[in-house]
Amino acid sequence: MKKIATLCFIFISSIGISQTLLEQFLTHPTESGFVASKDGKNLAWVLNDRGKRNIVVKLGSELPKLITDYQQDDGQEITQLAFSPNGLKLLFVRGGGPNRAGQNPNPASMPEGAEQWIFFKDVGTKSAPAKIVAGNSPVFYRDGLKFLFAKGGQIFESTLEINAEPKPLFLARGHNYHPQFSPNGNEVLFISDRGDHSFIGVYSLISKTIKWVAPDITRDDLAVWSPDGKSVAFIRMPGVKIGELENFTNGTPFSVVVSEVESNLTKVIWKSSAADGGFAQGYSATPLAWVTANRILFHSEHTGWNHVFSINPDGSDLKDITPGDGEVESFVVDPAGQNIYFDGNREDINRRHIWKSNVISGNPVAVTSGEGIEMYPTFGGNELYCLKSTYNTAKVVARIDEAKKATVPLFPQKMTAFNTALFAKPEAVTFKAADGTLIHGQLFINRSIPNKRAGIVYMHGGPTRQMLLGFHYSDYYSNAYAFNQLLANQGYVVLSVNFRNGIGYGRDFRMTKNQGPRGATEYQDIVAAGKYLQTLPEVEATKIGLWGGSYGGYLTAMGLARNPELFKAGVDLHGVHDWSFDGQDATNSWGIQKSESDLAKKSSPVADLSKWTGPVLMVHGDDDRNVNFQQTVDLVEKLRAKNVTLELLVLPDEVHGFLRYDSWSRIFTASKDFFDRKLK
Repeated sequence: MKKIATLCFIFISSIGISQTLLEQFLTHPTESGFVASKDGKNLAWVLNDRGKRNIVVKLGSELPKLITDYQQDDGQEITQLAFSPNGLKLLFVRGGGPNRAGQNPNPASMPEGAEQWIFFKDVGTKSAPAKIVAGNSPVFYRDGLKFLFAKGGQIFESTLEINAEPKPLFLARGHNYHPQFSPNGNEVLFISDRGDHSFIGVYSLISKTIKWVAPDITRDDLAVWSPDGKSVAFIRMPGVKIGELENFTNGTPFSVVVSEVESNLTKVIWKSSAADGGFAQGYSATPLAWVTANRILFHSEHTGWNHVFSINPDGSDLKDITPGDGEVESFVVDPAGQNIYFDGNREDINRRHIWKSNVISGNPVAVTSGEGIEMYPTFGGNELYCLKSTYNTAKVVARIDEAKKATVPLFPQKMTAFNTALFAKPEAVTFKAADGTLIHGQLFINRSIPNKRAGIVYMHGGPTRQMLLGFHYSDYYSNAYAFNQLLANQGYVVLSVNFRNGIGYGRDFRMTKNQGPRGATEYQDIVAAGKYLQTLPEVEATKIGLWGGSYGGYLTAMGLARNPELFKAGVDLHGVHDWSFDGQDATNSWGIQKSESDLAKKSSPVADLSKWTGPVLMVHGDDDRNVNFQQTVDLVEKLRAKNVTLELLVLPDEVHGFLRYDSWSRIFTASKDFFDRKLK
């Protein structure tokens, strides 16, 4: 016991020594969740400053200010901000949703536990936010005095009073969600998921009745109202057959359907020619819209890229309004309903910029450009906003001056220890895998260091992600980007790999054959990345490591298990290690049949551990809702039995996304210390 205590003391001391350096890269406040009042006069968004999450508001011409005062790094997210119709009241949700056991995220292990609550704040007063009711997805009534929300698969209504007593709006079978008021406010559109099929429902606030819209054996979802409130449009996909499993690596056929609510007269106005749906609808922020120009907009990949298409409600005049090579992730319609503003990587494959396109004729025009990254365009009245980052500044809310093609941050941050001067501008590189596939990456290198140094390959998770030449728009990958920068500053050469299965390079790249549990074809991209590093004059070819989280953790373990002659050490964050394990987690998304179990095993790191000799640091939170904690339990026990050098960082109650700043700090401190000892 004394020996263990001494080792712990030494490790903690090393953390203290490196903490100041880490803070210079990691203490970047990030902003998200931007919303605007209907008239655009009032704005609100979420500020995350080292795990302390609070809401910022800007009222009219006043300067932005904080309206909440949460001072703990407790991992309780703030999401789903919603203004009342008059813009003077704000609802928001604090806390995350439950896991399969009904437990809400509590990564700080607070003795009182954690729950997801809806709060109310009168933005024009100094009163503290009022804790109203447990639930999520709040939507104001037109009068701003009540709101709808979801909880436990049902839709409720509540007043704005503290400890209000909500009542069900109605009771219906299935999981009911996404309530939307009709334009006149007299009806509520919602989705009712029944498992193998789902319905579109309309509840009348006048007659207190439910009308099912064109019920079928299909999965109907993503419904929107027509501008006149007489019809709805929705996406229809096939129902789930007996024995059929979810497999996100395959697309699915889908249709765009329009139905008149009163008569139930229904028409399929467009049908995909192949299995072009699934990803396009699930990944996009705005999968379907019916604009005031009386056009229906939807996402599809049938041209090979995720684009936005425009069509008349009768099914005529289909138009790709975001043509060309490049992905579209989200769009917003301008107040006049004549144009969309969308984000994507057209003409700049390594970044994201905002573009403008007419809802009928298309003809995209660049709104932003340059070395920044602009995402999630949003209107507040007639003003256009977005999230903006650069290679050395994390994402902030910014107003877009369209005439000048410039962005202006709304709330310039007062940095503490964060040091933008320490960041190296990442370089875009390409290299080829063994089968000739061209792979893109970002090279992080401090060229002021003269000596040869160790190289590190970084792999993102997902795998439907793309790392960029700057701070990422996702908090998880924003932190990963910061750590890659820190490693480069400290004398490593880091290559971040956008391996196949990821987004940003078209449907065929993302849907490559034999990926993951069906052959791990993307692993050759990681080997190619390691060999590319070996060719660089700045890199010591015998000192190549690798790290990554989730899918990147899987590929880290693959490198150590399969190619120990190339990869000498690795940091594996919550990776998948055995695809054949039915953990009711992310592994199930690949739809692995029993007949494929052997192949799934062979495509896993645990298939053969006989060559694994390199040291590894493994990190996992035990409330992980994406990758079962047992994936790490199993591999750790197997490696310990082989006497492989293994270090372990377990984060009790932490989830897959690592909600606390303290968690990220501990992970990156341990990871840098590990690489320093094993590769330098």
